Amino acid sequence: MIVLLPTTLCLTAAALVINFWLGMRIGKLRHAHGVSVGDGGNEAILRRMRAQLNFVEQVPLTLIAIGLVEAAGKGGAWLAPVGAVFMLGRVAHAIGMDGSFKAGRGIGMLTGMLIQLGLVVVSVLIALNKF
Repeated sequence: MIVLLPTTLCLTAAALVINFWLGMRIGKLRHAHGVSVGDGGNEAILRRMRAQLNFVEQVPLTLIAIGLVEAAGKGGAWLAPVGAVFMLGRVAHAIGMDGSFKAGRGIGMLTGMLIQLGLVVVSVLIALNKF
């Protein structure tokens, strides 16, 4: 039996688009500064690279947790908005890393941590059959 996980699928699609956007932002700066590999000592490129790496560090396990909560049938109406806030937080974090919206970095970090902690609690409660 195939189980569709629409929330997880949509959030994964969103993550792919965001990751593509993050990569394009780096490529644009590399092209503008003639840097083909790495950051070339350019702080702006380094910041964008770190923003994308942070995204790659944070998103996979969060998507796995969302997928497992959804597969357990416990996602309900709350899971998609929570996932959307997480993704928006990742975008805010990336923009904040540029320095143009300094609060974005903190907003992204805070939303990410709180949502991940919430998913930890929900996951443990599901595993203990208490949710």
